Amino acid sequence: MNIEIDTSRLDYFFAADFGEMMWLFFANVGWIILAIFFLFGVREIYLFYIQTKFAKGLKYVLLAVDVPRGNAQSPKAVENLFTYLGGAHGSVSFYEKWFEGRFQQAFSFEIIGIDGYTQFAIRTPVEQRFLLESAIYSQYPDAEISEIDDYTPNVPNRFPDDEWDLWGGEFILSAPDAYPIKLYSEFESMQGEPEERFKDPMASLMDLTSSLNKGEQLWLQFIVIPTDFAWVKRSDAEVDKILGKTPKTKQGLFMSFLIWLGELSEQVFAIWKDIKPKEEKKALSMMELTPKKIKQIEGVQNKASKLGFGFKMRVICIGRKGIFNKGKMVSGLVGWVKQFSALDLNGFKPDMKVTATKTAYFRKDARLVTKKNIIMQNYVNRSLAGRPPSILNIEELATLWHFPLDAVVKAPLIQKAPGRKSDAPAALPLADDISNTQAPPPDIFSGLTKKKEQPTSEKTVAENNSAVVGDDRFWLEPSGPAQNNFYQHAPKTAVEKLSDTAEPPADLPFV
Repeated sequence: MNIEIDTSRLDYFFAADFGEMMWLFFANVGWIILAIFFLFGVREIYLFYIQTKFAKGLKYVLLAVDVPRGNAQSPKAVENLFTYLGGAHGSVSFYEKWFEGRFQQAFSFEIIGIDGYTQFAIRTPVEQRFLLESAIYSQYPDAEISEIDDYTPNVPNRFPDDEWDLWGGEFILSAPDAYPIKLYSEFESMQGEPEERFKDPMASLMDLTSSLNKGEQLWLQFIVIPTDFAWVKRSDAEVDKILGKTPKTKQGLFMSFLIWLGELSEQVFAIWKDIKPKEEKKALSMMELTPKKIKQIEGVQNKASKLGFGFKMRVICIGRKGIFNKGKMVSGLVGWVKQFSALDLNGFKPDMKVTATKTAYFRKDARLVTKKNIIMQNYVNRSLAGRPPSILNIEELATLWHFPLDAVVKAPLIQKAPGRKSDAPAALPLADDISNTQAPPPDIFSGLTKKKEQPTSEKTVAENNSAVVGDDRFWLEPSGPAQNNFYQHAPKTAVEKLSDTAEPPADLPFV
């Protein structure tokens, strides 16, 4: 049985000139490739539309966070805070993503410098507010968290403007996000007093925000997106790349189709004879690696060992014309960011090509105005638009955003909680106790008498009736008529009165 193959169409194809050959290829095969790209674009536009519609129904709240003066908590506390926020991650089903437009909501950790004052703030989805507050109080029990209005409407949001000007942009990683940046643990010194050995990288930023004049503002925004563990596979692939191992990747349908076309073209044009087979590279052993490559492998693996988040860094410097010192603000900000650069690993750089408000060559002024409006709207909306988010782990996030240590950072205009709060001592007598006694209460409003040692009796009462003047402690001494109103307290609530007499519920479990 003989099989005959009609090759007349192939003969006609190869006999045609180049222009006709390209047309025949597009008419028979090439349109499939264009159709695939077209459908991919339509899919992305549809997903953007339904996610935008879903985002309009979301509610967020902006919280100002003030830690007490004398903060001695290292960035490790903020690292634990981010770990707790990992609980905000939730899986999105196929139906929720493609029919409801649901997506993983993000947090926005912000540092705001306005007219020389500095405020730390966090924008959170309303349903995640309790989680965020619990994370903060677990590490900073005396912190004060208060809901505030958005500060961005206080300046123009559309440019050009007659009175205001701005510089803005995003900061992106200079290497693949599998590599870590310089971490806060690397800012520790072995010299000096123990409380001053940590050279807080936040010091230069706090100095910059404190030096702003009235009419100047600096906004720093870190978008933090809870994510899954899929990014760890990229870290493993990066280690294999350093070792010279052949990557094992799964080929999709489209990639398999392109490979098939390549193999077909090689057979048709018979160019395989001129191609030498590729020699497989032998993977390097640890003994053959340079110190730089060993450090890179250790850095990648250490980063992958901790919880990761999607991350985007955005900044805006804005001020009134005639007052706005753009050079000082931008240079100071870039200098602060460069502290986190490890030249053999990773670091940040301003995204001058895409998002930064700088243009060159054609239609510079019109394109500059467009860039200013885009970066402002993205900041106000805390949007994920712009450069794709990268991955930072909790240690890297805590390095970039943490409350400064008071022993190191001397910025006087950082908003702080007034001080540590504590309950009244248990031994403090109440009004009911005094009313049942026949003897009048002691006279304690005579004046201040200096004593070097604390009295042994009524110690707790004396501590609460003391005043500190300089380095000495003064105690209130009784020497006058009784002051019955000293022990007056607010009347007991219904719950407090009930707790004095009520019996425990019968069904309360006991050991």
